[in-house]
Amino acid sequence: MTPFERIDPVTGFGPDQLAGFRIGVTSDRRSADLIDAFERRGAFVLHAPTVRMRHADDDGPVIADTRDILAARPDLLLATTSYGMRRWFEVADAAGLGAALQDALSAATILVRGPKARGAVRAAGLDDEGMSDEETTASLVDRVVAEFGAGTTVAVQLHGQTDHAQLARLAQAGMRVLTVAPYTWSNVEDEDERTTRLVDAVAARQLDCVTFTSAPAVDGLFIAALARGRHDEVVDALRQDVVAASVGPVTSAPLIAAGIRVLQPDRFRMGALIRLVCEHLEDRATLRVRTRHGEVQLRGSVAVVDGTPVRLTPTSVTLFRALVAARGAVVSRRALSGSVDGDEHTMEVSLSRLRQSLATPGLVATVVKRGYRLDV
Repeated sequence: MTPFERIDPVTGFGPDQLAGFRIGVTSDRRSADLIDAFERRGAFVLHAPTVRMRHADDDGPVIADTRDILAARPDLLLATTSYGMRRWFEVADAAGLGAALQDALSAATILVRGPKARGAVRAAGLDDEGMSDEETTASLVDRVVAEFGAGTTVAVQLHGQTDHAQLARLAQAGMRVLTVAPYTWSNVEDEDERTTRLVDAVAARQLDCVTFTSAPAVDGLFIAALARGRHDEVVDALRQDVVAASVGPVTSAPLIAAGIRVLQPDRFRMGALIRLVCEHLEDRATLRVRTRHGEVQLRGSVAVVDGTPVRLTPTSVTLFRALVAARGAVVSRRALSGSVDGDEHTMEVSLSRLRQSLATPGLVATVVKRGYRLDV
């Protein structure tokens, strides 16, 4: 058993479970939860919020929308996010409208998108009458269209990014639609160094996984990559070598639209996402091969040779990944040179450094006039 396999059989947690793996975290709110969970398991985490939750400089529009909703006395409220509901009541209270808002909404039927929104509704002293089947705005609107008729007045608490398609469905069903947006999403600034580091790391395949907890965070990464001239490289890396992990289907949608396969938990929760990422990297992203020198593993940026871990440089990781994946077959000089975007001389210098780092003579064998292979 290597030092990376000490996993508690009850909790599934091991302090070195993710040792060697490199994970990008794109979220703004609750990013500390993800970072802490991954770092406690030994991962290197690169944090760069690709989108930020932003309050309006002026709460006037939120207050005006609240007054419109109070005047309309809606039949139905769609609560989409916990933070949005809490923020709405904070603004209303500050404007002296909190009691009136609670009174108006207590007379309405309240439907929630998910359990966190339900918690915020109940914290406000209100009760909901149901939740969407799939914890998405689309499935919430499906329910409304099926159960409520034309003439229904619907108030919708927006979740940072207006879903115009779903609002249009309500209007097309003959409903009067009122909205309030207690917060919005904003993209990061072009000069944000953390975002530049994240874009460069994904493009260079120096991360094993990138996590997303909102669709705007996905869009934010793509926009940042485009601004830095690396959009195609980032998308290609996420399609092939860097795992894109998403908290749920709404977040996954822009990734899937870009042709990227997504790692997504069955339950759309942060804890489920963390467990799934850990399981995937431990079980499926670890390359293993038995050699004459003992078992060899490649775990992100760490090679483990017969139980001894060795941290590798990004170029060495690329070369070693190609050799381990070949499982003893010869990898040509041309193929290895292409993997590191260099000529054969540059590749051979890098391969020499890889051998020195591994400190296991004979593990990487030269096949004269053909290339290199692992000594299996």
